[in-house]
Amino acid sequence: MLFLLSPAKALDYDTPVPPDLPHTAPLFARQSAELIAVLREQSPQQIAALMKLSDPLASLNAARYAAWRPRFTATNSRQAVLAFNGDVYGGLDARTLKAAELDWLQRHLCILSGLYGVLRPLDRMQPYRLEMGTRLATHRGDTLYQFWGARISDYLNERLAADASPVVVNLASQEYFKAVDRRALKARVIDCVFEDDKGGQYKVVSFLAKRARGLMARYAARHRIATPGKLQGFDLEGYVYAPAASQPDRLVFRRRA
Repeated sequence: MLFLLSPAKALDYDTPVPPDLPHTAPLFARQSAELIAVLREQSPQQIAALMKLSDPLASLNAARYAAWRPRFTATNSRQAVLAFNGDVYGGLDARTLKAAELDWLQRHLCILSGLYGVLRPLDRMQPYRLEMGTRLATHRGDTLYQFWGARISDYLNERLAADASPVVVNLASQEYFKAVDRRALKARVIDCVFEDDKGGQYKVVSFLAKRARGLMARYAARHRIATPGKLQGFDLEGYVYAPAASQPDRLVFRRRA
């Protein structure tokens, strides 16, 4: 079983990384370099318009593209699961996981990325901003979805090839999961939905749902979840499985006010 997460816009390259934390190299660094070459052709003003960024953010990211190098070191990069910062990664809270739990995540969690395609948690990552929905034209088409094509699905298939009943647990946003070619994916997909009680009605509250996705990944790592049925035991921070609102491939978890 593989779990999918979206990346985060916010990054943390300031908090020290434990010196003994293992690291791996990103799998699609060659493709990332192709995208960086395209991004370097954009002026800060063009980047601002392309990504709907403020001028300071556009200048920051233009500098990041210029500084990007094909060699990933302890100086210019850090493990993706510690570099991303935001609601999802606050829920995952990877810094407090044990070494064995991080190792489990490395084998069962994939982070989808506009620049890197797929990142494993311990893959080194240089700072960037490139959302999957960005309409960046390359020699493969007008969007990043066209750039990545079936490559992400093919990779997931490789990872799942040894499973008798391959399953992908989608904890990613719609924007990022669209990068997975469902026609090419040879696995059952299970979506997890997180709803909160708001005025007597259960609704998906964006920032709460993002944190819950990270919490689910954390729960999976701590309990070594290996079958879809075990997901129903998720109970962190007050969420409980709602069988009446769920379907076999759409698991709903709710939290009372």
